[in-house]
Amino acid sequence: MERVVRIHIEKLPEGVYLATSGAVPGLVAQGRTVAETLEIARDVARRLLEARAERQEVNSLQPAEEVVEFPLVVNI
Repeated sequence: MERVVRIHIEKLPEGVYLATSGAVPGLVAQGRTVAETLEIARDVARRLLEARAERQEVNSLQPAEEVVEFPLVVNI
């Protein structure tokens, strides 16, 4: 089942991007681009959520809706 995980991405002075999430403790991902950072964050979130499910911890994340709005970053 798809879940919505809100993440925060910031550009570090070193030029890389860092993603964290208050909704998924332990989610930390770093990449050279926003797209790469999102891809890594998605994998980390999936693994963390799978581990929580194995321990039968409560999952408080909202299910993904039919329509999801999010910002689209375009490099021009």
